[in-house]
Amino acid sequence: MAFIRNHHSLIFFLFIFLSLPLSHSSSIHDLLKSMGLPAGLLPKEVKSFTFSGDGLLEVFLDGPCLTKFDTMAFYESEVRANLTYGSLTGVEGLSQEELFLWLPVKDIIVDDPSSGLILIDIGLAHKQLSLSLFEDPPDCSAKSVVLKVDAGEDKAFAAWR
Repeated sequence: MAFIRNHHSLIFFLFIFLSLPLSHSSSIHDLLKSMGLPAGLLPKEVKSFTFSGDGLLEVFLDGPCLTKFDTMAFYESEVRANLTYGSLTGVEGLSQEELFLWLPVKDIIVDDPSSGLILIDIGLAHKQLSLSLFEDPPDCSAKSVVLKVDAGEDKAFAAWR
């Protein structure tokens, strides 16, 4: 009888532990890799993150910042997405420069890791890039963010210095 009672207690504590959101106790970059995505999708400057049981990933940076992959990328101080194996969908807080325009990144998908390609959906187009661009978390510079004007959906950013 004591075994059954202890067994139920163990299951209860295991359920509670697995229900808690994942936070900065493990690395966001390790989480991305474990979910079939490259670690370099998010910058080194991640302050903390949460990952809930329903797949919502919330990433908190020290502040907005710019980095470069194939083109410039702008991270707001908070980035959100739905994380499932091989994809970040419904991305908010990440924009990419294309032909002098800043376009929001909507989805990031790795369908087949053996292809060496990652798909970036920027709304107007889908870009296929080499996974090697995203192997290592980039440095993200807040010094380069001189101006950010946010009026609804219209956004303007200063040039990379």
